[in-house]
Amino acid sequence: MRRFGLIGRPLGHSASAAYFTEKFRREGIADCAYALYELPAIEELPRLLERLPELAGFNVTIPYKREVMRYLDDLSFDARAIGAVNCVRRGADGRLTGHNTDIVGLRGSLDELLGGELPEQALVLGTGGASQAVQYALAERNIPYALVSRDPAKGNYTYDNLPCEVVEQSLLIVNATPVGTYPAVDCAPRIPYAYVTPAHRLLDLVYNPPLTQFLSYGQQRGARVMNGERMFRAQAEAAWKIWNS
Repeated sequence: MRRFGLIGRPLGHSASAAYFTEKFRREGIADCAYALYELPAIEELPRLLERLPELAGFNVTIPYKREVMRYLDDLSFDARAIGAVNCVRRGADGRLTGHNTDIVGLRGSLDELLGGELPEQALVLGTGGASQAVQYALAERNIPYALVSRDPAKGNYTYDNLPCEVVEQSLLIVNATPVGTYPAVDCAPRIPYAYVTPAHRLLDLVYNPPLTQFLSYGQQRGARVMNGERMFRAQAEAAWKIWNS
């Protein structure tokens, strides 16, 4: 039995196990299983690997997309350039190679949401591992962006000093934080939504719930919105190809 899984904390919101279990059933893959491995600390990873020698690959989510890198033997080009890992392949020799498949999903999501109309400026909420993939995708498209962070040392702005005109002028706003994820569905990043317009495009990397408060506020202002479902499915399929390469 080949095993795969997801590490992170918390994992109650994740659809990864359900997605891969259904994929295995639908495609008649009988020798594989996928499970959630909630780790209280990234330092628990070596013990997990020792306990599960049949674990052939795993996904990585918040808050370990950067922390996991110190346990890896090698990195793909994208993972090294982005500085974050969300997919790890374990070779037959036990070597761990980190990849970033978030970027695959982000490219497709941005292409669909923007429809070829590139904004002059974007705003990225959050500065974690998911945000680094967003920044990479925006840089590929030569879209200038500013970062909003709770930590004034990490972003261009904090949520307390974000100018209204920056929100108004940033016609693409990406939520790369977990704020609004189930079960905290009534929460949303603290930005001045009154300055969102019908010309805005809002992308939320959260997919559970399908319509977050962030996206709902955008819809109320007439903006075009997209959740993280497409990105989730694309990164999962990209991970499966890596694990079977």
